[in-house]
Amino acid sequence: MTIVYALLAGLGNALNVVTQHVASIDSPKKATGWRLVGYLFHSPLWLFGWIALAAAFLFQALALHDGQLSVVQPLLVTELVFALVLRRVWINQPIRSVTWWAAAVTCASLGVFLVAAEPQGGNPVPASHAWLSAGTATVGAAAALVLLGSRGHPARRAALLATASGVLWALVATFIKTTTETLTQFGAAGMFTHWPVYALAVSGAAAETLQQATLHVGPLSVSQPLLVIVDPIMSIALSVWIFGEYFTADATLLALGSAAFAVMCGAVAVLTRTAPATMSAPARLSQAQAPSQAG
Repeated sequence: MTIVYALLAGLGNALNVVTQHVASIDSPKKATGWRLVGYLFHSPLWLFGWIALAAAFLFQALALHDGQLSVVQPLLVTELVFALVLRRVWINQPIRSVTWWAAAVTCASLGVFLVAAEPQGGNPVPASHAWLSAGTATVGAAAALVLLGSRGHPARRAALLATASGVLWALVATFIKTTTETLTQFGAAGMFTHWPVYALAVSGAAAETLQQATLHVGPLSVSQPLLVIVDPIMSIALSVWIFGEYFTADATLLALGSAAFAVMCGAVAVLTRTAPATMSAPARLSQAQAPSQAG
């Protein structure tokens, strides 16, 4: 069930990104600051995105409770494939053949990585020193990326903020896993007497705020692959660093798994670069082009 829950989490994340990005680009041109916030809170599409995000969180928590971080987080890459299907079926966007091939390679190489590398093991109750060192390094890296992404070209800002967001989402995943363990051991009331649930709330709010800023500041073709790829890369590092997870001892299989992961990253890059540049449906594009053609 770990894989099923992880795939459902990927679907929920795809629904969240697609719906909220469409709602954001449909906002009035002059809507900024609190006006933009007010518009979005009155947008059913944007609010549905939050529901999808909540469902994704629940399924991710269920997957992480019994599964390895190094298994669950890479599976969330399927968010891109689900988003592609949503854009074709729901928004009715034309999708190029090369994009579908990239989606197929993404799924196939992900499967090879998981089968060949054999992520396994892990301590559900990590040592305090592991939390302190990994948490400090992760938060410090995200803060530095946010600082570097505070100015410059929109594409550069989107790349840096997306990377920071991916780093934070990986940290959030570690807190989700630990919070589910706390819930199992101490119950719903006892969970609030331990630190993981509060760390989860703070880091989750920071990661979501940063992701919203990322989606608004630059092109989705730049931010989305980084949002999706940085998370599993960082999650794998944290799974070893914090939880002591490990991979197969067979050097050949480990090399095959690593190569498959690299292929997956390349396929994700192709997928996002060849997918439609915006979430606008063909009808919207025609309406937007009509005034200029009439003039």
